[in-house]
Amino acid sequence: MINQLAVSEVLARHLSARTLPAGAGPDGPARLNGQPAAGAVLPHQIKDTVSRALSGRLLSKPALELFIGAFGFTQDEADRLRKLWNGTGAIRVLSGSHALPQQSELTVQQVLGPRRHQTLTMHDHVRVDLDGRIASVRTMQVIEATVAETDRIPYLYDTSSLTVEVGEGCAGLSGELRQLGEDVFATHILLARPLALGETTTVEYTTTFRYPGNLDDPQERQYRRGVLGSLENLDLRIEFHPDKLPSALWWVTWDGVDGPMLTQEPVTLDSLHAAQRYLRSLQRAVVGFHWRW
Repeated sequence: MINQLAVSEVLARHLSARTLPAGAGPDGPARLNGQPAAGAVLPHQIKDTVSRALSGRLLSKPALELFIGAFGFTQDEADRLRKLWNGTGAIRVLSGSHALPQQSELTVQQVLGPRRHQTLTMHDHVRVDLDGRIASVRTMQVIEATVAETDRIPYLYDTSSLTVEVGEGCAGLSGELRQLGEDVFATHILLARPLALGETTTVEYTTTFRYPGNLDDPQERQYRRGVLGSLENLDLRIEFHPDKLPSALWWVTWDGVDGPMLTQEPVTLDSLHAAQRYLRSLQRAVVGFHWRW
């Protein structure tokens, strides 16, 4: 259980250090003749702010910045907290029932074997070209080895995929092609070097596509990211050609990779003709974007 008084003391010291003159001392409010120096902040003065924040009742933006400064969060941690504060449209936790049918999940496990890594962060950058088709997806992953000598990660794709170009952290593709379903195949991306247990690395790869070009086909007006198990920190961004912008765009959850939509919410493009969503945690679910021309 978090001690609210202890938190208040940390915040008070941080505030006092910002307002007191040099030499007042970093370990607590400066005192003159046994009394707090002018400008010193005392723990009881901010106890209500701390209580509201820790209970989840209210956390103002200045209070959030105070917590970030006082507890020395890293830049990445601070950015994530700011996204959380910005609301559910920017960051959320999502848990579903499945990404693939149960039989397909069993096939994946049989073909690919036991999992040897976990993904700590994944970023997909989807690019839609002037012809209205998805041209490519650039993916960056930070992975952690869950067994010693991890030298590869699985890569699943469908028949719309044309090429896979590996980059940072990768040595190439294994060349072993396995069919998991009617339109789904699997291979492995080889890592640049084997990872020890608990070791992390960044991998980058780009997938290009060869959709037929039927813009009336819903399959060519959506991008789905499915997670079989669990994934932390999914950042999904889609960017449209400035001369081919959708008339409407939605952020969607689906009932599996081949299932119907479960939920959708309208999305507005930014000044770079792009939209972005961040999920803090995703479990056995399929999410992405769907649009209309």
